[in-house]
Amino acid sequence: MTANLSYPPRDQSGPATVSGRVKLDELAAHLGLSKSTVSRALNGYPDISSTTRARVEKAARVLGYRPLSHAQAIRTGQVRAIAMVINSEEPDQHNPFLQDFLAGACEAASCLDWTMTISTATSEKDTLKVLSRLYEERKADGFILPRTAVKDARIGLLRSLGVPHILYGRTGYGQPNDWDETSWFDIAGESAMRNAVLRLSNLGHTRIGFVGSDPKFNYAHLRRDGYAEGLHAAGLPLDPDLIQEGARTREDGAAQGRVLMALDQPPTAIVFATDLAALGFCADAQDQGLEIGRDVSVIGYDGIPECRYARPALTTFSVDSRAAGVRLATLLIRQIRGEVAADLRELAEATLIEGGSDGPPKLTSHELAQKLNHLT
Repeated sequence: MTANLSYPPRDQSGPATVSGRVKLDELAAHLGLSKSTVSRALNGYPDISSTTRARVEKAARVLGYRPLSHAQAIRTGQVRAIAMVINSEEPDQHNPFLQDFLAGACEAASCLDWTMTISTATSEKDTLKVLSRLYEERKADGFILPRTAVKDARIGLLRSLGVPHILYGRTGYGQPNDWDETSWFDIAGESAMRNAVLRLSNLGHTRIGFVGSDPKFNYAHLRRDGYAEGLHAAGLPLDPDLIQEGARTREDGAAQGRVLMALDQPPTAIVFATDLAALGFCADAQDQGLEIGRDVSVIGYDGIPECRYARPALTTFSVDSRAAGVRLATLLIRQIRGEVAADLRELAEATLIEGGSDGPPKLTSHELAQKLNHLT
């Protein structure tokens, strides 16, 4: 996948008139600058002021200047391309976040006259091979790494090669590591989980369950921590029986939710680390005869489009995937241009989207258990 950019019409007020393919010396003459200064500005060299760089980039857009990619690569050692490798082995590889995320990343890259390359791999081991090949063949100057793991071999590989990279997420949960200089952009899922618990507590729920994701991923631990922090802030005890892990698909969510519903004292509300798992549970619970939002309340996380079409609509904490793609591409290109990786870190918040899947408890935990026994 390659990003393209449609440029605005030429500014007729400029002092120079050009025709055909605009050359670097024509752009320099238009600006009254040396070719060297213009070239260094376009290639992001730190010795060029931000004011001059912005002026040069604007003029290049207006005049339609395009550097010859092969000549630029020889001159700078860069191909002005970033890349991302998607592991097609993952069970939720088609998570709806991906389309918006890629659109945002491609848009940001294109606005800076860079391209975005998307490749696939068939396993974690193959992912490392594809990353190495793309860099060795000079098809990318840096990489976005999605779905960060607690122990992530991709980071070690790219660090050993000296290749710029940025994480979509954080890494190293509970692990000693030397990745303090790694760039990342993340959404504070732990804050969302904490707020979800507090929302349910304020509605009157006292037994609140949690269904987490695969513990190999860093976010799974952070979201579980957020759930625990929410219980503490609400003055509720942490009951290990109310915590299930490993749900990444609808089927997983249904299965883990059934485990919680089978407890002698089932939760009257459940917080899910992902929307896919939450939607799977909701459908399964409704098939059993439970009323979502009354018999049991549910809150998810991600804000995928299916949440709006569920009945009832799922209450969830929504992530702006397009904006995340924009920020990751922008921060990575800034790193490639020479900015310090450790200075390129951002943490954004998810936004609560209210649906009809949560509300005050209509049944006590004991009454819910009795209803479930009757339904079975």
